[in-house]
Amino acid sequence: MDTGEGNDEVPTVGEAVVDCLLDRGIEVAFGIPGKQTLPLNRAVTDREARFVVARHETAVTHQAWGYAETSPPGTMAATVVVPGPGDMNAMNGLRNAYNDCVPLLHLAVETERDVRGGDGIHETPPATYDTVVKENVLVESPAGAVAAVADAIRVAREPPQGPVRVGIPKDVLASRTPQAAVADREPAAPPTPPADAVDRAADRLNAADAPVVLAGGGVRRAGASDRLRTVVERLDAPVVTTYKGKGTIPETHALSAGVLCGGSSTELRELLADADVGLVVGSDLDAVATAKWSVSMPDDLVHVTLNGDDVGFGYETDLGIVADADRFLDALAGRLGGGVIDETGGGTGNGETTGAGAERAAAVREADEERFAAVAADREPDDPLRSMEVVREVREAVPSDAVVTADAGGFRLWTLVAFPASGPSSYVNPGSWATMGTGLPSAIGAALANPDRDVVALTGDGGLLMCVHELHTLAAEGIDVTVVALNNDDYAIISEEAARSYDFPEGAYGWAESGLDLATIAAGMRVRAERVDELDAVGDAIDAARTHDGPALVEVRTDPAEPQASEWMTRER
Repeated sequence: MDTGEGNDEVPTVGEAVVDCLLDRGIEVAFGIPGKQTLPLNRAVTDREARFVVARHETAVTHQAWGYAETSPPGTMAATVVVPGPGDMNAMNGLRNAYNDCVPLLHLAVETERDVRGGDGIHETPPATYDTVVKENVLVESPAGAVAAVADAIRVAREPPQGPVRVGIPKDVLASRTPQAAVADREPAAPPTPPADAVDRAADRLNAADAPVVLAGGGVRRAGASDRLRTVVERLDAPVVTTYKGKGTIPETHALSAGVLCGGSSTELRELLADADVGLVVGSDLDAVATAKWSVSMPDDLVHVTLNGDDVGFGYETDLGIVADADRFLDALAGRLGGGVIDETGGGTGNGETTGAGAERAAAVREADEERFAAVAADREPDDPLRSMEVVREVREAVPSDAVVTADAGGFRLWTLVAFPASGPSSYVNPGSWATMGTGLPSAIGAALANPDRDVVALTGDGGLLMCVHELHTLAAEGIDVTVVALNNDDYAIISEEAARSYDFPEGAYGWAESGLDLATIAAGMRVRAERVDELDAVGDAIDAARTHDGPALVEVRTDPAEPQASEWMTRER
C-alpha cells in the first residue's frame, strides 16, 4: 500500500481529521497545546477553525459541555489535550458530560507508537478513560484515523448522547497517510414509543383528577420543550423539572411549579406526592434529584426514559416506556383532550392557563415566594447579603434571553429554586456529577455558541477558585462574559453541615482571616472588575458589566452563615 509518506500533495492525518470535523459541523475546539498536539493545532490554524486556548485542561471539557448545552440538539465542540496529565485533568468534565448525556468529541493525542509501552512521557493506558465516556477509541492504523473520528462524532450524537474519546498518536497525526474513504452515516434515530404504550399512558393521564409532570434533561437533549408545553397545557398539569430539566418550560409559565432538588420546598414535594398520576419524562430519577428516592412520587407513575434500566430502579413504576422524549410527547399530545390550546393545537404559547393545574402550580410558587421573602426579612440591615437576594437581583438585571451558567456549591440550590429560567438553552448547571468549577468554563463555551446573546456565569468563591485561571482565557480570547461571583470566604455549605451534624465550630472551613479579593484577582488578569456590598448596587454593577465591551466580573459579598436552601425551604412557615 502506498503510504504517501513524503508526498506533500497528501494532507497530513491531522489536516484530514480537522477537515472531517468541519465537514460534520464541528467548528470550535477547546484545549491546551502541547508538543504532542502541534500537528493538529497546525491544521486547525491553517483551516481557520476556532481553537480556544484554556489555562487548565479541567476547563476544556466543561467549555465544550457548555457549548453543547446552549446549542440546538446535536451541536457539539471538540476538545484537544496532551496525553497523561492533560487527558486525566479533562476526565472530570468528561464524566460530567457523560452523566448529563451531552455530546462532545475529545481528541487525546497519544504517545507515539514506537515508544508506547516503554513509559514514554505522559504515557497512560488508553483504557484508563473507559468509564468516563460513552465510547473510547484508540486509532491503531494511520489510514483509519478519519474513519474513527467520523464514527465517534456519530456515536456522540446518537441518543443517549455523550462524550466520545478518540486517542490518536502524535506520529500518526504528523504522517501523510492516505485515509480510508468513509461515507457519511447519520446518527441512529431515537427509539419511538410503542403506540399501545402511548395509548395506555394517555388513558391514565386523561382520567387523572390531579396529574403532574416531572421533566428531566432528556427533554432538553431531545429538543422537546415545545412538545412538553403542548402536553402540559392539554393536561392542565403542573410541571416540576429536575436539575437538568430546569428551563425546559419557561418558569414564567403558569404551569411551572419549580425544580426538584435539594432546595425544593415542602409545598413542591407535596405537589408531587398528592398527584394521582405522574408523568416522568426524560429523567432517570437519580439519587441527587430525589434525595436518595426519599421524595414521594404519585402512586400511579408513568416513566419515559431512554434507558430501560432506569425504570423501577428507585420507584415502583406502573408503566415504563423506553423512548425519546420528543417522540413520546408528540405521540401523547394527539391522544390528550381538555386543557387550553390554540387553534393549531400547539398550546397557548403564553402560559395563560386558568384551570386547576395552574392553580396548584401557583400555590407552590406563592408558598416559595413567602419563603424567599422571609429569608430577606430575617437578615439584619448590617449583615452581609444572602445568596437568594443576589440571584433575584441578577434575574432582574439580566435579559430574559440571556444564557446563565451556574456553578455547583451552596448558592446553586438558591439559584435552582429562586432564579426563573426562561428557556431550555437559557440555563446550564451540572447534574448528578455536581462538580464545582463549571460555571465560568461553561459560560466560555456558551458565549462561543451564542455570540449574539448575553452570557452570565454565576459562581461562588469556592467554585471560582477551582477555575479562576479561565478569567485570563476570557481576556486573552476576547470572550464577552459577565461573571457574578458570590464571595463568602467559606465553603459554607460544608461548614454549615460540619457545625450542625459534627459539632465543628462555625465557619470551620472558611478563610475569613485571609479573605479573598476576587475583583483584584480579576483585574490582574485584565478583566474589568467591580466589588459591591449593598443590594441596591447589584443591578447597576451587572448592567455596567454587561454593557462593557469585553469580559467583566462583579464580586458580591455574601453571608457565610446564611440559611441553606435545603433547611429553609422545608421548615415550618
